[in-house]
Amino acid sequence: MNDEVAQHSGVVRLKSQHSVEATLQRLESLLQQRGVLIFARIDFSGDAARAGLALPPEKLLIFGNPKAGTPLMQSMPLAGLDLPLKVLVYEQSDGGTVIAYNDPRYILQRHGLADALAANLAAVEPLIEQAAR
Repeated sequence: MNDEVAQHSGVVRLKSQHSVEATLQRLESLLQQRGVLIFARIDFSGDAARAGLALPPEKLLIFGNPKAGTPLMQSMPLAGLDLPLKVLVYEQSDGGTVIAYNDPRYILQRHGLADALAANLAAVEPLIEQAAR
């Protein structure tokens, strides 16, 4: 997916200065420090290896805060399709690490949610950016 397609689809991509695993550990730690629940960590590359397939490091972190997410789903139940939030961290062919996630503004727009609910999602963006540095 090129950057133009990613922007159009509401996906934000950031380069990380760390490996896939280190980036995820940094993000998980930052989220837990803020009281955000970690629901799951999916190791796509590990699952691929167990199936006898090769995939560069790629992991998904699913996390959220019911106090922040519930008002969105109360306003529009379909918002639950994009909640809890997810961050995909993967290794590119050049060895660099990328963090990808749904832009909170895109989630609001996609589900026709009020701008007043933006803060419920946007609070994690600085943490994602910090994990990449």
